[in-house]
Amino acid sequence: MSAAGVLRGRLLCPRPAEARVDEIADGLVRFDAAGQITAVEPAGDSEVPETFPGAVLLPGFVDAHVHFPQTRVLGSASGPLLPWLARSVFPEEAKFAARAYAAAVAVEFCDALIRQGTTCAAIYSSSHPVAADALFAALAERGLRGLAGLTLMDRGAPADVLLAADEAIAACERLIERWHGHDGRLQFCVTPRFALSCTPGLLRAAGQLAERHGLAVQTHLAENSAEITATAAAFPDARDYLAVYEDHGLGGSRALFAHCIHLSEGAWDRVAAQDAAVAHCPDSNFFLGSGCMPLMAASGRGIRIGLGTDVGAGRSFSLRQIMAAGYDASLIVGAPASAEALLWHATRGGARALGLGGAIGCLAPGFAADVVAIDVPAEASGSALFDALAFRRDAGPVRATMVRGRALR
Repeated sequence: MSAAGVLRGRLLCPRPAEARVDEIADGLVRFDAAGQITAVEPAGDSEVPETFPGAVLLPGFVDAHVHFPQTRVLGSASGPLLPWLARSVFPEEAKFAARAYAAAVAVEFCDALIRQGTTCAAIYSSSHPVAADALFAALAERGLRGLAGLTLMDRGAPADVLLAADEAIAACERLIERWHGHDGRLQFCVTPRFALSCTPGLLRAAGQLAERHGLAVQTHLAENSAEITATAAAFPDARDYLAVYEDHGLGGSRALFAHCIHLSEGAWDRVAAQDAAVAHCPDSNFFLGSGCMPLMAASGRGIRIGLGTDVGAGRSFSLRQIMAAGYDASLIVGAPASAEALLWHATRGGARALGLGGAIGCLAPGFAADVVAIDVPAEASGSALFDALAFRRDAGPVRATMVRGRALR
């Protein structure tokens, strides 16, 4: 439990449902002993000193898509998606059968999130129950917030990263019992890696598991052209890639689909109609040569969209780097996104995408005091301040990362 407190500084306050961010040049954020914000107001003649001089205060970043077992292969350039999985990812993920290895990487992973100002993430573990347990334990100990799940895979990969459907679902049930709802910060998320890694029986069981417990679902969708072709061959009766998930009970408002680069207009309309969310991962899309997701076309449909680092195809744990990549991708598709909108998606948008819109992502009464302090140029304000946060790759560091008003270390 945190002590009640107050923060003073330049505040950036994302609006609840509009991709805009308001600035309070000198403000106070008051929070109670439970770490809930009770007031946000101009500082006026308050005697409270500036908490982090030279920094701006904003809601903690929310990483909508990241792979914990790929922490140590970040930046491994071994080809497009499917060859990259075979050459770089599966050999590394096989190591997570060992609890000690998984626990060591979990510490590195949490350190990386905290260092970059990420307070909450949607996380894939490996297919090994001991690794998922180690991940939850590290998140719990470090005070982070997140959705995480055992990655479900029973085909299409080496045997040492596969887990049969019955064993996988039983392991998920144990993890749910132990970790779902822990301290109000952690949730279990049903996590089929992607359609190609799962038999129809496992996909169906995953959908039933999510329905039984009211759980969020995360998976990949339409990332790579070769993947899409292979998925069509593996599921010949499905209308399209999205329908594979819909047909197995893995769509709907609890679903979070990563990438979504190569969706048809009709598929985008169905994503919007079912209120599914999307994790936009522009840096990994560039790195694997997968293409560019049309961010503005998706947001124009009212789809909930967060930004994902997608480590390790993504080359950084920094969502500020992802904002910059998102801007570049938006230029390529001919629909530029502003730095302000990208900052909103990295904070408030991510919270909404993860189904946490009522709890985090705003500096406002009733929301958790999950706050990040970042050094910024003193002269930057308005759009220049957003540009400094999103586009200056050598800009000032994260000064502090807080969950419920408590600094994480």
